[in-house]
Amino acid sequence: MRTLLQEQHPDLADLELKEVVGGWGNQMWRLGEDLAVRMPRTDRFPELLLNEHRWVPDIAARVPLPVQTPVRLGAPSDRFPRTWLVSTWVAGEPADYAPITDPEAADVLADFLRALHTEAPADAPASNRSGLPESLGFSDVHEYVDCLDEVRAVWEDAVAAPAYDGPLLWLHGDLHPANVVVADGTLAGVIDLEEVCAGDPATDLAAAWILLPAGAADRFFERYQADEATVRRARAWAVQRALFLIAMGINGDKGVPGGKAHWGPLGRAALDRIR
Repeated sequence: MRTLLQEQHPDLADLELKEVVGGWGNQMWRLGEDLAVRMPRTDRFPELLLNEHRWVPDIAARVPLPVQTPVRLGAPSDRFPRTWLVSTWVAGEPADYAPITDPEAADVLADFLRALHTEAPADAPASNRSGLPESLGFSDVHEYVDCLDEVRAVWEDAVAAPAYDGPLLWLHGDLHPANVVVADGTLAGVIDLEEVCAGDPATDLAAAWILLPAGAADRFFERYQADEATVRRARAWAVQRALFLIAMGINGDKGVPGGKAHWGPLGRAALDRIR
């Protein structure tokens, strides 16, 4: 890593470098006090990092929370064959290790998403979640979910809700506990914006149940001012995200590479908040 910095960004090469445990699509190092280096683990992520490098600085300038913002682009080379990024470091503890406990975080999250959810330009990357799939998904985890009938009812209600027909809005695209940071029990920053895209805001609004403590979703939606159909769709996306967390937890318990054993309880707690 240091050799790469010496070759491409020599003015940063002497800063202290510490590997950060965790990360899924990217391995991260903290660089000095204020920066981070993110290195893609697969061939899918370099294109996402290029999108992040292009769009996130403008987004970061208008949202009310610190976000991980690209400051330098690393080029593929013989030493490392993929695009990589130097970004700002956002202080705080990831929410998958330090959950949000302050109910006032509902206001913080709502204000952040209202500022983020502006109309995106025509050439913005499109969300891959353009509409709710017909099936609930993650069928391999259903046996681990003891409230499956209630979850299905939430899903069927959302599928029956009117589809989004408004302008495509800027989205974070991947709001889950590992992609936000917490300080003093409240939301302190947002990281990993490589999935930034344009689409239905309901996909981001699922975070009301995935990130916030029990009972805070109503306060969040009152502050955000979402219409009823959007809230119904958001609940379904929250179900899918919760099942994803449970699936990752099961994989972690089984020792599957990339699994996160501590995510399972987070997903189950989210389902309890949704139903």
